[in-house]
Amino acid sequence: MSDAKTLAKSTAISARANLKTAARGKATNGGRIREKNRQKIIQAAEQIFAQKGFSGATTQAIAELSKLPKANVHYYFGTKAALYKAVIANILDLWLSATNDLKDDSDPRQAMESYIRAKVMLSKNRPLASRIFANEVISGAPVIKDVLRTELRDWVLEKRAVMDRWSRAGLMDPVDPVHLLFMIWASTQTYADFESQVVAVLDEKKMTAEDYDRAADTIVHVILKGCGIIK
Repeated sequence: MSDAKTLAKSTAISARANLKTAARGKATNGGRIREKNRQKIIQAAEQIFAQKGFSGATTQAIAELSKLPKANVHYYFGTKAALYKAVIANILDLWLSATNDLKDDSDPRQAMESYIRAKVMLSKNRPLASRIFANEVISGAPVIKDVLRTELRDWVLEKRAVMDRWSRAGLMDPVDPVHLLFMIWASTQTYADFESQVVAVLDEKKMTAEDYDRAADTIVHVILKGCGIIK
């Protein structure tokens, strides 16, 4: 093969490779843009749903807050109900990921304390998420009842099994794990759902970092002592 033909063939191969690389890069960039837009919409929707509730929220308001066209909201999520479920799923992911240490081979004291403190911090950092969930449940969970009966229930049963095994091993008292989780949820989420009540009683404009630390310290002490994890 002549040098000219070899060069031409090499150039063609290189050009095809560059096109493929560019295409992959374009797809990757497109994927990043889509995910960024999805997250912008979910964040805006969280705020609007917290303020207006499901019935009062509109995709137009969500689009305006996200600074994206309304058509984008429908492109990524289809309907307001689907977007609402996506927001709830995002909230559950946050809450359930806080329990990564609740495993058979975990130290109960460290695992429970870590979970409680994580939940208090989520009330501090993501109060709107907690309020959306609370409002939905108070309303009878009309949109997410299936999620509560499947994903959330499965998670609770999994953690119940872990705590039952801890109890049988003598690592904690044989308390009812399901009702224990209800207590933890109620005590940690009150700092988001009833923040106005908390700051009024504390005579503050807003809770401070020290307030959240004291809240976490108190809940940890009461829960762990009540479970027999600490004496």
